[in-house]
Amino acid sequence: MRVSVWATKKPPSHPRLTRELTTPASSDPSAQAPEKDGAKPKAKKDKGEKKPSAPAADFDAFEEAKTVIIVPANQLELTQKEMDEEITKQLTANNPNAPANIARYNTKEREYKFEPMIDQLVMHFASDGYLLHRDSDAAKQQLQLEAMEAEAIEEYERAVAGLPKKRAPGEEGEGGEGGDDGGDAADDDDDDAAREPVDDSKALRNQFNFSERAAQTVNNPTRERQSATEPPPSQQFTASATQWEMYDAYMEDQLRVAIQRDMMKKQKQREKEAEEAEEAGEPPPKKKEEPKPPPKEKKPEMMAGVPMTRAVKVMERMVNQNSYDDIAQDFKYWEDQSDRFREGEGTLLPLWKFYNERAKRRHVTAIAWNPTYHDLFAVGYGSFDFVKQMSGLICCYSLKNPSHPEYTFTTDSGVMCLDFHPHHPSLLAVGLYDGSVMVYDVRNKVNRPIRQCTVKTGKHTDPVWQVKWQDQDLSERSLNFCSVSSDGRVTTWTMSKSELVHEDLMELKLVTADADDDADALGSLAGGCCFDFNKAQDHLFVVGTEEGHVHKCSKAYNSQYLETYVGHNMAVYSVQWNPFHQKAFLSASADWSVKLWEHNSSRPLMSFDLNNAVGDVAWSPLNSTSFAAVTSDGKVHVYDLDVNKHEPICEQKIVRKAKLTKVAFNPEHPVLLVGDDRGCVTCLKLSPNLRKGGAEPERMETLVDTALKGEQA
Repeated sequence: MRVSVWATKKPPSHPRLTRELTTPASSDPSAQAPEKDGAKPKAKKDKGEKKPSAPAADFDAFEEAKTVIIVPANQLELTQKEMDEEITKQLTANNPNAPANIARYNTKEREYKFEPMIDQLVMHFASDGYLLHRDSDAAKQQLQLEAMEAEAIEEYERAVAGLPKKRAPGEEGEGGEGGDDGGDAADDDDDDAAREPVDDSKALRNQFNFSERAAQTVNNPTRERQSATEPPPSQQFTASATQWEMYDAYMEDQLRVAIQRDMMKKQKQREKEAEEAEEAGEPPPKKKEEPKPPPKEKKPEMMAGVPMTRAVKVMERMVNQNSYDDIAQDFKYWEDQSDRFREGEGTLLPLWKFYNERAKRRHVTAIAWNPTYHDLFAVGYGSFDFVKQMSGLICCYSLKNPSHPEYTFTTDSGVMCLDFHPHHPSLLAVGLYDGSVMVYDVRNKVNRPIRQCTVKTGKHTDPVWQVKWQDQDLSERSLNFCSVSSDGRVTTWTMSKSELVHEDLMELKLVTADADDDADALGSLAGGCCFDFNKAQDHLFVVGTEEGHVHKCSKAYNSQYLETYVGHNMAVYSVQWNPFHQKAFLSASADWSVKLWEHNSSRPLMSFDLNNAVGDVAWSPLNSTSFAAVTSDGKVHVYDLDVNKHEPICEQKIVRKAKLTKVAFNPEHPVLLVGDDRGCVTCLKLSPNLRKGGAEPERMETLVDTALKGEQA
């Protein structure tokens, strides 16, 4: 390694620096001879000895600097051949800190693309100069501006001092020696002006005598103007072109041409006869009346006939069957295989959802299955929000057509309850919010009931909460049904030839706990909410009230209650007898509880807390110990008392942000319907564990007897 050290010329006051960096030729002869390449310098190491420095007089400050070769201790030793070898190095002007790949979004192609060109320029230092060349145009303009500024300042100072204005060179005063001199002066001024360069620089403003002036143009306000054109009226036109239609069209055209030809012949004949009569002097012949053609027989319209209607309905059923084939297969054959591994638990499979646009913003207030056609059911729509009442709607759906109801009826007031007749499947009894009851025949596709009560016939004064058809006795020829209302009346309605005849079956009197309140309760009635008749003893029925009491009544004794069951703290929304056990019934209340009663005991046998207001409860027609209840949090609770007496075997949330209001089991198939407060009805299928018990009355009797013994003990 060769290092050249050059000593700068320093004054003699720094001898140490000079001695270290320069070596005079007379100081050390050994240092003058160059050492061999790659050889280490031989340095004498004497401890305690210092190299004597040359005296200041002997040192020449202006002597030429010498090159000293210093070999580092860790220098690599190479041969002469290796040192003479040429090594080519390629220098590239690439920025090592530049990104390797850049992706930019291409708005035209709407995708990210790699940038092929990467900027390798790196600016380490940049400095802009401020000097101008004297002969450049910019420098000349700057000099002129400076001269004009100096002249303006001088004029201002002379004006402030009161001195006369400085005259330009060659300018003479007023009143010269004559016109010739003036003309010569003007010529001289023109020559000077021609010789002087034109000053096209911007005039400077006098900052002491300057007034700002500005002009602003008025901006026209922008206005939006829109125009909408109505589309031309369009009309749908359909036609068919078949061979027989073409033939009929040709025949009609030929017939029309033949008729026109005959009319022209007759017209010419009449004109000829009139001319002959005029020539003979006779009056013109009278015009003969042509016989009118016989009226054409009206052909029955193909699209409005009964066969066409039936064919369209069959086609609609086929389309729906193909559209909902997966759900139909699940309805018929689905079985939850996981029930084999979950003892005492079951699930509900959602199948169809029934919804009609006309039922928007209405609550499902009633659901009733048809007792004869097990795929047909009726849904009543009203409102439980009594501040916002609206008209009612009745839709009869079929499981074979989930897309649209089979029959639809509208009412002036909201529908609160309905029930099909057990022996006449076309008769539907309906109770309304305004206290009216009516009977529809769904076979008549007319939006009008066949029977309806009025104020004259004794309609209720409060909403009708439930209606039930009664089994027709041999002695009774007319059909009748019962209704319960908040006005405290349980009424029987008999269908006569032209109207509904009412008879009060029971007046629900208030039951007070204190004897002092008996006098106040004499003139008031309890509001009825629900009722149900015993299947074995048709004269026996239970009624649930708004006070939370359940009363057992009989048709034979309408003056007093047979029994009063006190167990609920709020209104009882539903009561139902067990279809397999004639002594047990259920009650559901807004106090979050469902209770099981034995009608000979005043205390409940079992109580179930569902942690929310219970809207409805129903016994299963397939299992004697199973029932289902719906709550306002959107859940369905299914119990089987033979499996678990404390917890439901299925608790499943069906709807979100909605309240379930009604539940109804299908009398034949293992499905149930639940309705919510948004007008939607959902069909659910029971898994095998939810219907495993079967219709065995002995199981329910054993369960009730065990509960009674435990209560007595």
